[in-house]
Amino acid sequence: MTQLAFFFDPARCTACGTCAVACKDWNNIPDGPVFWRRIETTEEGEFPEVHLQRLLRGCLHCARPACITACPVGAITKRAEDGVVLVDQERCVPHCYACWTACPYGAPQFGDDGRMQMCNFCPERLAEGAKPICVAACPLHALDAGPMDELVRTYGNGHWPAEYPDATAPLPSLIMTFE
Repeated sequence: MTQLAFFFDPARCTACGTCAVACKDWNNIPDGPVFWRRIETTEEGEFPEVHLQRLLRGCLHCARPACITACPVGAITKRAEDGVVLVDQERCVPHCYACWTACPYGAPQFGDDGRMQMCNFCPERLAEGAKPICVAACPLHALDAGPMDELVRTYGNGHWPAEYPDATAPLPSLIMTFE
């Protein structure tokens, strides 16, 4: 199996929100608080030594997704051919939140109907040989996506930031670089 993954370079990211807006538009997500792709900015230090850290938020299509085992109705699956984690909203039990509780990265989002939704890696774009819309829209090329082994060859293994929960259990499919 090829595991698809995201690459994120926070040094290039300005938190402009283009990836989040493009994702919302492409996936017809209504106005409101639901965003499948998000950039979070944290601040550290004190003036004049302040450091901003950008973090990529959204489904990380983990190798061992905690959300799948937590779902009581089997609404969340992982595609065998590429490792993409998908949710069947028709099977999802509204306002259950078991997946949200299990996910250490806060990926599950909930609309007005209370059903879980999250990044689906733009499967229709993948079928056409295109990158997910968040990657295609990023004006500063802070995002990339593709097979994990290819991303590692291109960008290296990266570094797991302390701001994220431990990555050893779910094995998120994300490579990040830091200076």
